[in-house]
Amino acid sequence: MSSYMTAAEAAAELGISRATLYAYVSRGLLRSAPATDDATDANHASGVSSTSSNAAPNGRSHAARRYDAAEVRRLARRKADGKRAGKVAQKVLDWGVPVLESSITLIAGGKLFYRGQDAVELARHASLEEVAALLWECTPRRVLDAPAAPIAAAQWSAWLKLWSGHSPLERALVLLPAAAAQMPRIWAQGRDAQLDNAAVLMRLLAAALVSAAPSGEPLHRQIAHAWGVRSRNQADLLRAALVLCADHELNASTFTVRCITSTGTHLFGAATGGLAALAGPRHGGETVRVAALFEEAAHADDLHRYLAQRLAPDENGVTPSLSGFGHPLYPDGDPRARLLLDWLAQRAPARSPMAEVDLLAQAVMETTGARPTLDYALAAIERVLALPRGAAFTLFAAGRVTGWIAHALEQNADGRLIRPRARYVGEHVHA
Repeated sequence: MSSYMTAAEAAAELGISRATLYAYVSRGLLRSAPATDDATDANHASGVSSTSSNAAPNGRSHAARRYDAAEVRRLARRKADGKRAGKVAQKVLDWGVPVLESSITLIAGGKLFYRGQDAVELARHASLEEVAALLWECTPRRVLDAPAAPIAAAQWSAWLKLWSGHSPLERALVLLPAAAAQMPRIWAQGRDAQLDNAAVLMRLLAAALVSAAPSGEPLHRQIAHAWGVRSRNQADLLRAALVLCADHELNASTFTVRCITSTGTHLFGAATGGLAALAGPRHGGETVRVAALFEEAAHADDLHRYLAQRLAPDENGVTPSLSGFGHPLYPDGDPRARLLLDWLAQRAPARSPMAEVDLLAQAVMETTGARPTLDYALAAIERVLALPRGAAFTLFAAGRVTGWIAHALEQNADGRLIRPRARYVGEHVHA
């Protein structure tokens, strides 16, 4: 059996038209490669012309390209599995289909809800501590009055000094496990002990990210102080950003936290795993890519020409994605970004790159129709307020830990191990 397929063979295997096959390639679902001379000659012999309607935008014929047979068959199996999975809904990831029930967050109708309350409306007035209480199902006073971290100030200061030259992420990934070793009730399963550990975890992560001493003061004030933000309105913007970062259903980092928690480990261990997942450039680390986009766009002589070059399809017809734009869960625009960008415009310093932020968003909208996401808004806050490098990621992580904790508590209450099955798609070797 040949290791490659023609366009006709690949389309037949997938049960789709050739036009859909080419769309799969342009969307990155399937790769194609230039056909060999023999394959090209065969196509011509069968009446396929390189100047036919199947010609690719770069002038090469789609029909004269070839497709890896194993990749095509894997995609065909995934399509078939997806149809079957749509008919079978398991309640939990318990040796079954990846579906998990949760009463924490809902994304529906272009809106985000925390336990039934509109997150954008909460961001207008609530502190992160108040949202944590909502997500953890306790009183705000319970969060605020939780005991301080059982770590000596001198020891924490020494740790910060040792890791002062590292990024907020690197510092947090080291200090959270170190702090866990100092927690006397880290493995306790009682509700009170878990809430105490949750409050300590939230404070310690923020302190590690901004390289400050942990405090019982509201986190947005701690962060504003560490960054030298003196304007009350700008500190209020940081508060809103933290609230809007608190949770977002089963994203990659939250799912990681739930998987780790289901093994029976403690909150600090689960949160450390979530932090590692959040750091990936396709998740919370997206803010770093948006920061780079801002820098490139700011130095472009012609913004629209720059975007056209950035978004030009590659040789396979695949259009690159643009960091910070177009969220699949919000086809009409990310409401979190909308609020934060509106508030940022109102609170921007007199001399700031806010105009550049607006122009880039408008140009992308005109070019692609895509609207800014939360990542774009966080990176814009960092840039416009001249915050320390990595501030956008810090806001994301310091806010998101509250949601991780809520999911960990919910997973603990469920008590079952998350253990999905893998559907084997490799080759079968017969003896």
